[in-house]
Amino acid sequence: MTPQAKNREDFIKECQDGKLDGVVAAYRTVHSLSITGRFDKELCPVLPKSWLYLSHNGAGYDQIDAEACSARDPPLRVSNVPTAVDDATADTAMFLMLGALRNFNPAMTTLRKGEWRGKPAVAFGHDPQGKVLGILGMGGIGRNMSKKAAAFGMKTIYHNRSKLDDEKAGGAEYVTFDDLLKRSDVLSLNLPLNAKTRHIISTEQFKLMKKSCIVVNTARGAVIDEAALVDALDKEEIAGAGLDVFEEEPKIHPGLLKNDKVILLPHMGTYTLETERKMELWVIDNIRSAITKGKLVSIIPDQENLA
Repeated sequence: MTPQAKNREDFIKECQDGKLDGVVAAYRTVHSLSITGRFDKELCPVLPKSWLYLSHNGAGYDQIDAEACSARDPPLRVSNVPTAVDDATADTAMFLMLGALRNFNPAMTTLRKGEWRGKPAVAFGHDPQGKVLGILGMGGIGRNMSKKAAAFGMKTIYHNRSKLDDEKAGGAEYVTFDDLLKRSDVLSLNLPLNAKTRHIISTEQFKLMKKSCIVVNTARGAVIDEAALVDALDKEEIAGAGLDVFEEEPKIHPGLLKNDKVILLPHMGTYTLETERKMELWVIDNIRSAITKGKLVSIIPDQENLA
């Protein structure tokens, strides 16, 4: 069964009219947000009572209000694809990190203009060897990136809500949030977006960073205050940035577009055939398990009590 609605208002009416009655589990794509909007306290109560499971095709699930889904009667249990994206997203972060460190973006721009390295030549870049990679959010993607950075001779420090056991940390050093900001040569953001993490990096945080620091974001755009980032770059409080995500994507802050110290990608962290296939198969496994066993393979952490 496929909803016929083209917008949120029509989707709600479709539910209210009973056209989705009998649905037990749904495969949710990220792009469906443009039709349904967020699964929130307005939407959840109008869903048919038969609908018990929502299988989300993504690791991040900020488009879904987990509290509203849990409070619904009966609860709407939500799954994601927590580790299917780890390699591809970490690879993207490494690309952004190396490109920004080496100052490749200005050189690519001058080359396309027919000016070789520019006149005067673009500034020297920096080697990753011996640099400190700071990871904010040492989940699967962060740990994957830490392993890859080690191959480049980098030391990893990290900050999480809680310290990892030694095996999971893989040699990375646990530090306070402020120490992470002060010590990192590269700061990689790998944490989910929620009320507590929105704009977790803003004006005061940029002031604590090294002037040579590179900020990389492959998480969600709104974990960084984009206006504050533009200001920090313009004031040379940090050296550069590599971004795959943006606060109001596909809209991008004009200050980022015009600054050649920033490498930009149009949210391509998981944009590979192999990773998309892994994600889709994981979603299907969640739906199959929900229907045949009455439980999801990977229920989101917010709902572990409902597993």
